[in-house]
Amino acid sequence: IGDFLKDKYDSASEMVVEKHRESRGWVETLRAKYALFKPPTERDLVYYENSPNFCEPNPETGSFGTRDRTCNVTSHGIDGCDLLCCGRGHNTRTEKRKEKCHCIFHWCCYVSCQECVRIYDVHTCK
Repeated sequence: IGDFLKDKYDSASEMVVEKHRESRGWVETLRAKYALFKPPTERDLVYYENSPNFCEPNPETGSFGTRDRTCNVTSHGIDGCDLLCCGRGHNTRTEKRKEKCHCIFHWCCYVSCQECVRIYDVHTCK
């Protein structure tokens, strides 16, 4: 469902509100802003206001911005540092984490594990 909605969002049609007079008074209708593109169908997503800038904090929209958000340095998707950090770049820090490792299942019925320290690079937006 998420991929479907993302595709709809990426191909949404920008609309303009037109006011015209009819017998019952002023009526507002939506019209495609760009006549060169095919008009949207009933199943297409449309918008008439631009989305807010989610890169910077905005109390009106409830957005915290993307500063200090963890990003994926190897991804070219929306979780990637290039896109998520809005061109500001990212910081990298090394983190040590204790994790269970070398786990063994004992018959019957428990698992015993060792504790290993693993080192990770964590990338966050500037």
